[in-house]
Amino acid sequence: MDASLVRCSGHVPLGGGPREDYVSWLAWERLGISPEELEQALSIYQRRDLITVFHGEQEGSDDFDTILLKALSWIPKIIKKRVCTTFIENTLSNNGLCQCGGMRELHESVATGDSFGSAVVTQWDSQQHSSEYPTDAFGELEFAGAGRRQSHFLRLSCDTPPQVIYTLMTEHWGLPSPNLVVSVVGGEGHEKIKPWVRDILRKGLVRAAQSTGAWILTGGLKEGVSRCVGEVVKDHGATASTVSQKKVIAIGVTPWGLVHNRQQLVNAQGSFPARYFVQNTAHDTHCLDNSCQAFLLVDNGSIGQRGGETIFQLNLEDYISHQRTGIWGSGSIEIPVICMLVSGETRMLERIDASLKKATPWLVLAGSGKAADFITDLSAMVFSPTPPAANGEADKSVSTEFHDWVCEKARKHFPDEDELEKLVNTVTSKRLTSMASEYTEELKLAVAWNRVDIAKAELFNGDIQWKYEDLEDSMTDALINNKPQFVRLFCDNGLNILNYLTNNRLESLYRSLSDSLLAYILLQRRLSERQSLAGSQLSVDGAAPGAVETFHMEVNTGASAKDLSLFEVSRLLQDLLGDVCEPFYYGTLGLDPRMGTRRSLKQANKILQGECVYRNQCCLSPWAALFIWAVLQNRTEMAIYFWEMAGESVLSALGACKILRELSKLENDSESKLAMKQLAQRFEKLANDVFGECYQSSESLSFTLLKRKSPVWGGATCLAMATAADARLFFSHDGVQSLLSEIWWGDMERSTKVWKLILSFLLPPLIYTNLISFREPEEEIKRFPVHHIRDNDSVEGNDATVFSISDIIQNEEDMEELKTLKENLKGKWRQFWYAPVTSFLGNVLMYFLFLCLFAYVLLVDFKGPPPDGPSTLELVLYFWVFTLVCEEIRQTSLGGSSFLLQRMKTYIQDDWNKCDLTAILLFLLALICRMFPWSFNLGRAVMAIDYMVFTLRLIHIFAIHKQLGPKIIILRKMMKDVFFFLFFLGVWLMAYGVAHQALLFSYDPRSKWIFRRVFYRPFLHIFGQINIHEMDADKLEERTCTYNHSEIDAGAEPCLSTYANWLVVILLVVYLLFTNIVLVNLLIAMFSATFSKVQEHSDIYWKFQRYNLIVEYHYRPCLAPPFIIFSHLHILIKRHIRQIPSAKSQHFGEKWETMELQGRKASRLNTWEAGQKENLLSVQNKQQRESDSSRLQRTSVK
Repeated sequence: MDASLVRCSGHVPLGGGPREDYVSWLAWERLGISPEELEQALSIYQRRDLITVFHGEQEGSDDFDTILLKALSWIPKIIKKRVCTTFIENTLSNNGLCQCGGMRELHESVATGDSFGSAVVTQWDSQQHSSEYPTDAFGELEFAGAGRRQSHFLRLSCDTPPQVIYTLMTEHWGLPSPNLVVSVVGGEGHEKIKPWVRDILRKGLVRAAQSTGAWILTGGLKEGVSRCVGEVVKDHGATASTVSQKKVIAIGVTPWGLVHNRQQLVNAQGSFPARYFVQNTAHDTHCLDNSCQAFLLVDNGSIGQRGGETIFQLNLEDYISHQRTGIWGSGSIEIPVICMLVSGETRMLERIDASLKKATPWLVLAGSGKAADFITDLSAMVFSPTPPAANGEADKSVSTEFHDWVCEKARKHFPDEDELEKLVNTVTSKRLTSMASEYTEELKLAVAWNRVDIAKAELFNGDIQWKYEDLEDSMTDALINNKPQFVRLFCDNGLNILNYLTNNRLESLYRSLSDSLLAYILLQRRLSERQSLAGSQLSVDGAAPGAVETFHMEVNTGASAKDLSLFEVSRLLQDLLGDVCEPFYYGTLGLDPRMGTRRSLKQANKILQGECVYRNQCCLSPWAALFIWAVLQNRTEMAIYFWEMAGESVLSALGACKILRELSKLENDSESKLAMKQLAQRFEKLANDVFGECYQSSESLSFTLLKRKSPVWGGATCLAMATAADARLFFSHDGVQSLLSEIWWGDMERSTKVWKLILSFLLPPLIYTNLISFREPEEEIKRFPVHHIRDNDSVEGNDATVFSISDIIQNEEDMEELKTLKENLKGKWRQFWYAPVTSFLGNVLMYFLFLCLFAYVLLVDFKGPPPDGPSTLELVLYFWVFTLVCEEIRQTSLGGSSFLLQRMKTYIQDDWNKCDLTAILLFLLALICRMFPWSFNLGRAVMAIDYMVFTLRLIHIFAIHKQLGPKIIILRKMMKDVFFFLFFLGVWLMAYGVAHQALLFSYDPRSKWIFRRVFYRPFLHIFGQINIHEMDADKLEERTCTYNHSEIDAGAEPCLSTYANWLVVILLVVYLLFTNIVLVNLLIAMFSATFSKVQEHSDIYWKFQRYNLIVEYHYRPCLAPPFIIFSHLHILIKRHIRQIPSAKSQHFGEKWETMELQGRKASRLNTWEAGQKENLLSVQNKQQRESDSSRLQRTSVK
């Protein structure tokens, strides 16, 4: 069936990756499965994708099994068996057996006729005398009495194409693709294997297979060397973990005609499973070995004969050797295939010769017996320093001496060989050559096997001068397949990462992500969005209908990983990092960061449909790009290494912390979520430790490090990234708090008393007295002497100066303004009023005055609707609230984004901003309602509620206090506990209230009274307000009431029911016991747990909250409402009309300003930071070595 016809008919494969596309093509085009059968199978088991259906992983009904068997009917259509069709008599069998090994009765009538004549055909040949038929033995194999594990098996013709079988094993059977294939051949039948050979196989073969992830091809029978390999694999499976077991895959390649009880496997429809009974004996048998995960039962039409599997096994080994390692064959090298010879008969010599023609290397186990020993002696003779020389004749005949020597060795190792002379001639006619691999190939093998120890000892010991070209492919393989030790080794031995990582290679690394990763799924979503927009753009631009339809069909089948570009990576990082930095790779792609999403998508489509010149360019920050790539995959060891190599260590660690915490929120797998959170905590600790080293070295430079903008991370600062990453541990560092305190006090001394600030605020002339001390810029420089960083000459240069805040002021107007302020008496005025602490105190004092005014107006001076009101003070209150609204609008403009909606989203994320917005909206509603007589009382009520909201806003103001701040955090956490308590209380309240009402009043349809008696009264019972005269029959009061329903409906008071009065009292007792004892104590216990948990880290919580408050008041105008309106007018004129940037922005390095370090200063700062990181890593490595050595010493003593 044509693939295009299938797409048009609507039968679209699930997924969209390369594996799904291949299986879809295999199912529809080559295997003849109808789309109806496929859709029916998928509809029954929708939770599995197409790959899983083909795997046969069933959890359903018999109907599904039936349809699945139909879907699996492609195996007999593709895979064949061989049956002898021509009877050729075996002269040694008295006319009873064919040379194929079968009885005459087993052959068909056509075959038994001597159509060729016995004189003409004397030798049976599989190709000529057998025919292919659909296979009748495939499925899953269950060994009776050998546990629940099942093995796959398949009977196939010796001429079956190896690519079909390899795809069957990897895609259908689900075997992991190998990084190495070891084919063990040799001792067969009842040949005894020496005991030491088992130890070699156990210590060498299985260990190498486990470390690399290998397939072991054996004979698959319980005989000879195959039995030894099976026992070794079985012992490994009994002791190893599940992960290690999956890395060692034993596959039996067995002659079909040699298998004992093979008729148990025959089933034309497939066996799921086939029960196979094994002979319980210690002797060698032809039974299948249950240690193999899969069996390839090769059929050449013969019965009871060996060698029929040789040709197929040679072709399979050769095919696998041309496939690539890694995820989906994404590695840089082909899968290594090696054959291992253990003993063996003379037939193995032909096997070796055929493999060497296909360039397959061999490992001969010397001393294991017969063929292996013969090859060992022959190799020693050929490669000896003085081998027997040939006579040099023109016909290149071998010398007689060498011929006699080979005959002697052949008799020694093969004493029972009849055709000894033929064997000698075969051996001596072959020209033995050295198959030594180049160093590059050996390196690729070491990478594929993940043996960095061998690479260090043999390849990187100083004897080989490696070039960049030699390491490039292996580096890609190590990156894709997560082998960080090799990445470190290559970078330490000549690989230049600047030349290696081009933008094209970076895109290929992202395309190689596993489809099970969250990052891959997110990238695919971004790619689908871009491709969908491109398709709609084609239709808008008037493209041909056929082209548009084809494009949409390709989009619907799933975005292909090969179309991933840096634009999708940039969008993913933008989603994870938010507005803390500008979009990544926009400069590389030639996009404007100020573009909207839709415009950037359109521009990206135009760029990517062109020549894409950027892909040939080198990545500007290769270490940072690889670091982000590793973090997105949650690769711990590789991410740590790239972090060590990348610059800007503190910011990079905080960026990784932010990315991982955002990914953990999106991850559904609990294990992956936990791993992401742990790695995020590790990076936060690294950022804290590195900054600690920097702070100890130089306080001034560490402050600059926190405030400088990073060009690598899109203009982000350490403080902004730490805020976005919720890095509380980082903010609790003394260095960060010291900077915040410096910014908080401005140019005033930190030791200034609060009462002095308040007094100066109330009496501004006191600023010019000695009541308040100010720091001078020169004094600030003297506070950080040069000897603090005398060991960092490479950082400071010859002039040995340090950075201060004034060093990063690059605006000439600000410098001139600062100089004028120093020389003018107005300097102290500005230094006092521009300090955040002054702004904070002013806002606190004025806010208390605002609340007093609000309370006075609400209680005393709240006039009626116009024309009676509002009063003068009420108008002042309205103006005051208007200035608060202006301030909220100004705060909205600080969102950092150039888009209004994004800034509003950032503003509304803060809980206190929500409180402010609620208070303003309630005030606006109250203002509107109080203007009309019919809604005046409603407006006054809303105004009263609004006063509560404004008063609660005081809690945020006192978060700066060291004692009150942590308590506010505890109170905030406890509010969550209260909601849980109210849930339980509401359930019990409703249960008791409804029963209480039903028992006391048989009929009372008044809705208001029902609500009061069901919820309100039971709630008051908790606090002791119990109406005994309504519950106790002995204390009932006489009152006018009735039992008549009509009178009750008319408004009469219903009478109490005394029928179950005793039950009401019991329910009251139970209710009070549960609420006052159980629920209240539960609430107290929850409060205690929350208090203990938060109190333990209250200092960390408070310091993080303190930062947010300092940032808020740092950017807040110096005047408080209502006088803040003058500051707003000043800002409007200076910032937006005259376009003069704010000098305050240098403290936090906001990204819309151009206050970033450049050139020499930036280079010095980066070098200094890298030096501090190296010091930290060296100390940590030393501590780890000491701890390891001491642990080994204690162990040895024990």
